[in-house]
Amino acid sequence: MVIDLPSELIDRLRAAQRIVAFTGAGISAESGLSTFRDKQTGLWAKYRPEDLATPQAFQRNPRMVWEWYEWRRGVAAKAEPNPGHYALAQIEAAHPGFFLATQNVDGLHARAGNRNLVELHGNIRRTICFDHRHPADSWAPTDEPPPRCAHCGSLLRPDVVWFGEPLRGDALVRAQQAAAQCDLFLSIGTSTMVYPAAELPFIAGSNGATVIEINPDFTPLSKLANFVLREKAGTALPAIAAAMLD
Repeated sequence: MVIDLPSELIDRLRAAQRIVAFTGAGISAESGLSTFRDKQTGLWAKYRPEDLATPQAFQRNPRMVWEWYEWRRGVAAKAEPNPGHYALAQIEAAHPGFFLATQNVDGLHARAGNRNLVELHGNIRRTICFDHRHPADSWAPTDEPPPRCAHCGSLLRPDVVWFGEPLRGDALVRAQQAAAQCDLFLSIGTSTMVYPAAELPFIAGSNGATVIEINPDFTPLSKLANFVLREKAGTALPAIAAAMLD
C-alpha cells in the first residue's frame, strides 16, 4: 500500500541532515516475531516472559532460561528483515548523519544493512558469560546446559538486557547524544513506555527536532509528536525513504 505524506512533512524529511531512528517491537512483529509480552506458544505457553528474563530466574533455573532463549534464537534466525528494515538501511546509505537506536534484540536491522546503530537491549544472537560478561562465539558441548565459559568457567547466557539490569552505559549515552543533536527523529513501532530508552524522542523534541511517530496505536508520544503516521513500519518507512531519496 502506498501512502501520501503531507507536503510539510516531505519538506522536513528532505531538509534533514542529522536523522535518528528509534525502533521497538512493532517493526519486528511485521517480520513474524511476536512482541515480548505476546502469549507464548508450545512448550513455553505456561510461562510469562517476565519470569524467564531476569538474573534471578537464571540463577534459579539456568537450564530452563538457556533453553527458552535457544528457542527464541531459532525463531529469530528464521525471520527476515521486512520493507521497514530495508527502508531504514536505504536512508542510512544516503545520509551520513543517520543513526539508529533499537530496543529489539533480533539483529534484523544489521541483517538489512544498517551499520551506524546501537542495540540498547542487546542481541539474542550473541552470548556472554554470566559472571564476567566474557563474549563466547563457541563452546564445548554439554549434556547439562547452559555450557560454560572457556575463560572463567561461568555459565553462558544470552547477551541481552534482562529485567533488573541496567542498559549498557555507552550504548545509552550514544543514543542520548544522537537524539539531542538530531534535527529529525523517527519513533517507530515502540510504545515509548520502557525507560530509559523511551526518553529518546522526548530528548529530541525538547532540543528542537522534528519528531515523527510511526505506530498504529496511540502512545504517550502521540500528543507531542510533530507528525503521527498511524501506519505499520513496512508501509510508512518505504514512503519516507522514497520522499527523502527522490
